[in-house]
Amino acid sequence: MKKIYYFLASAALLLLNACNTDDYITGLRAPSLEQSEMLERVDGRVALGYVTWYGSRIPDPTYMTHINYAFAEVYMQDGEYVKFELSGKTRERFDKIKDLKKSNPDLKVLLSFSNSAENDDNAGGGGFSALAKSDVARKAFAEDCKEFVQTEGIDGIDIDWEFPGMTFGSNAYDPLVDVDNHVLLMKDLRETLGSGVLLTYAGYCMNVKDVEGVEGGRRYIDVAAVDPYVDYVNIMTYDFAGAPSHQSALENSDYYWDCKRSVDEYLNAGISPSKLVLGIPFYARAHFNSGGSINYCDFDEKFSEADGYVIDNWDDVGQVPYVSKDGAFYAGYDNPESIAIKGEWILGLGMKGMMYWDCDADDEQGTLTRAVWNAVMAQ
Repeated sequence: MKKIYYFLASAALLLLNACNTDDYITGLRAPSLEQSEMLERVDGRVALGYVTWYGSRIPDPTYMTHINYAFAEVYMQDGEYVKFELSGKTRERFDKIKDLKKSNPDLKVLLSFSNSAENDDNAGGGGFSALAKSDVARKAFAEDCKEFVQTEGIDGIDIDWEFPGMTFGSNAYDPLVDVDNHVLLMKDLRETLGSGVLLTYAGYCMNVKDVEGVEGGRRYIDVAAVDPYVDYVNIMTYDFAGAPSHQSALENSDYYWDCKRSVDEYLNAGISPSKLVLGIPFYARAHFNSGGSINYCDFDEKFSEADGYVIDNWDDVGQVPYVSKDGAFYAGYDNPESIAIKGEWILGLGMKGMMYWDCDADDEQGTLTRAVWNAVMAQ
């Protein structure tokens, strides 16, 4: 999901795609939903939050349909699959998240796999790129996933390759075969897990693309080829760009990318809208090289008016808020107002719901978590 190497690599886009700040107007901060009426659950819709292994908060499962526990990681050695482990190599937090199913029997918990090696005993060994090249390794990994799901009593597996055929950091990749091998990996997982276990993936904001200068090279995910094997896709419709552009505008052709174009990539590839989940950032995205990301729960601390910051300015074109500093754009994000607007839009398309990165970034009142719930469950 949201990884530092992704941010740094994307910074290069800003030089070509800075947006026009003339469209920005100052608005009012959206009201907290702490006292608002929560809408009833609608069967089949998804309000999904990622919970990280390194976080500390336990989310309220009342306002969630799905939790993706992030992360687990694969161990590869000399081209052979060894095992997988939970990141952090501790079960305490995972068990607490899994136990939320006791208070909300309808809650679905999935284990999300990263392509990175966070554990100090994991050398990486080529990660998903190496794993997916081997028929034996793919099937062994799938069998381990099946055993874990059954033993732990969870509901599914989420694959967060980020991304076949390329990398935003130092992960191994092979643009000649990764895209096709990703499809084979998902196929083997589906055949091994069976139809009763959820299988999803974190999708890029674009469909598969050719790699310039590499004959036959491709990157990202072939969304049409993988579609038969997955229940739905979590589109990472955020971090499109850093300041002075918006990271998650609903629609504006002047920006580098936006939510509408992301969803259109999937729809134009023939994916049913009922299998699409829109990503929402629970953080503000400043410039990639200065300012970084600021969690929503830290806004009051980080964005003091005394220091020249103003939150909840409003961009009428992109339909999203932003933080200004001394009158200039500083960081883009989502608030309850923009989430509600996006919710109306996705439901109009017949999309499945929303997901967010990540639960720890919300404030103590669960303002954004509740906003996502109401946006998804609106009639």
